[in-house]
Amino acid sequence: MTSDRLPVCRPLLPDQAAIAPYIAEIDRTRWYSNYGPLYGRFAARLGQERGVSADRVALVANATVGLTLSLRATGAADGYCLIPAWTFPASPMAAAAAGLVPWFVDIDPDTWSLTPEIAERALAGAPGPVAAVMPVAPFGAPLPTAAWDAFTTRTGIPAVIDAAAGFDSLEVGRTPCVVSLHATKALGIGEGGAVFSADAGHIEAIQGLANFGLRGSRLASVVGMNGKISEYACAVGLAALDQWPQRRRQYIERAERYRRALADEVRFQPAFGSFASATCVVSAAETGADTLQQALAGDGIESLRWWPAACPDHPAFGDAEAAEIPAARWAADHTLGLPMSVTLSLDDVDRVADAVKRHLRRNDRR
Repeated sequence: MTSDRLPVCRPLLPDQAAIAPYIAEIDRTRWYSNYGPLYGRFAARLGQERGVSADRVALVANATVGLTLSLRATGAADGYCLIPAWTFPASPMAAAAAGLVPWFVDIDPDTWSLTPEIAERALAGAPGPVAAVMPVAPFGAPLPTAAWDAFTTRTGIPAVIDAAAGFDSLEVGRTPCVVSLHATKALGIGEGGAVFSADAGHIEAIQGLANFGLRGSRLASVVGMNGKISEYACAVGLAALDQWPQRRRQYIERAERYRRALADEVRFQPAFGSFASATCVVSAAETGADTLQQALAGDGIESLRWWPAACPDHPAFGDAEAAEIPAARWAADHTLGLPMSVTLSLDDVDRVADAVKRHLRRNDRR
């Protein structure tokens, strides 16, 4: 076993020098939170990256808060939230925090995601009234926001897209899309989240809910929470956006290297390489994730089952309603995250790819 261990994830945020000019602005204005000037600039620049104005972007403390408040802002209440069975636990936890009951359905085996067609077919077998749907962009893969807009128009059921890792692939429509700015994401600031929607009223509602329900008055108009993002987090975000073009190229370059090296060996996460992603998630048809993970560990290569179980198989959701979910359970058992970061050298990518090929071929011979 080599001592030159490769970590699966090694975040890199802007350093002190990159953040310092923005901190100096905070020191001058003495505005530390509550929708200050850096908030406005960060929202505007995020919107510019996705082709919308600042009033189509709400910044929040983290993506889980963003999902919770987005569901509340749709008016969804007293019912089930239809959620793909394969996702990070934050998705159903946000639905529960919004007062909805998670109901898990299967994913499409080709896209690893909940599609509008699957959701619409599932409605006939719902255990009760469905108040909302939460599609999830697996590991940042693009989702067709326009198709979810059309789903809501057809069914009258609002959707909120959990696009936690999907900043670079985001298609902004009326359906709210919630992005995580956690340190482990391609565009990371430590902790934070952003909600994008072409519906400016939805964005305004989220900002009020995130500020104790205060909307231009000291009287709370609704029951909200403290879900605001600080000016310090926005300072890191502005510095991260200064570096974003280079970071994006670095992620794409490493993704392309993985794809060329492993094209005939594994299946990559949907659309991998077409957007900047801080993860490289693969599956091998006949090899379980545990088997490959253990083999790579012997070579000093760390890997991770990012979503190691379907949500109904987590103890926290053991009593939740669920449809038949064979595709979700297959994905949980067979997908594995390989090392991915902007500091991962191309030679290191080749080292990982060579190890994956060697172990998969050895497994095939057994």
